[in-house]
Amino acid sequence: MTRTDIARGRWLTLDGAVNARDLGGVALEQGGATRRGVVLRTDNLQGLSAEDVRRLVEEQDVRRVVDLRTGVEVELEGPGPLATDGRVDVRHRSLYPEFGRRTDVEVDTVFPWQGRERDGDRDETPAVRSYLGYLRDRPDSIVCALRDMAEDRGATIVHCAAGKDRTGVVCALALAVAGAGREAIVADYEATAERIDEIMARLLSSPTYAADLDGSPAAAHSPRPETMHRVLDVLDERHGGPLGWLEEAGFTQADADALRARLAPSA
Repeated sequence: MTRTDIARGRWLTLDGAVNARDLGGVALEQGGATRRGVVLRTDNLQGLSAEDVRRLVEEQDVRRVVDLRTGVEVELEGPGPLATDGRVDVRHRSLYPEFGRRTDVEVDTVFPWQGRERDGDRDETPAVRSYLGYLRDRPDSIVCALRDMAEDRGATIVHCAAGKDRTGVVCALALAVAGAGREAIVADYEATAERIDEIMARLLSSPTYAADLDGSPAAAHSPRPETMHRVLDVLDERHGGPLGWLEEAGFTQADADALRARLAPSA
């Protein structure tokens, strides 16, 4: 199944976000597909129009936002109009270590596409190192984000800046809990490539992100299937798979059952 196949019919058209799609419609190994209207994955939300907010809240029944950005990103970019809507609960779940007003770098914010070198993972690509860094540094945020999705109160949006890296890792784990197979998980991750030009145009228009992109072409930031395959390989090798890592991180069987019940129709 190609990324186009797996994203077909799942994209959301919004004025203020370009990488928005439903996490429903992803094939499950037991048969069927993830339930639509439970989790939506998007890029930054601060540009949402009033009509976007109305559609998300009134038509999509969005009641919660899981914001994976760092505190400094929220400070510089703003929380977005859904944060001021009294019907929506915003949960901040940064995937980077944060000390005071900044991330793990004292002065400069480290963004997901830049990568960080870590002991034990130096032979991995920058993207894989970054993704493994989320797992190592902020298992608490990942577990809480999945619990946020599992609570039965309308739809949940999970997002970061591009809706690709941090959002991609969290959604991959959610899909693993739901019972999606590896190829379906990777295809959902890779589907963001269909919107990479629009995503990069949005990021380049923001002073928060533009300087860190170094003028590189949009294609250089496109999600690559081998990146997610490698992350899943590492989880298999070190933890017995995504569910093993989640269990070690404190995501209980009850948590997994609750999320599976929300996302998998036959759960």
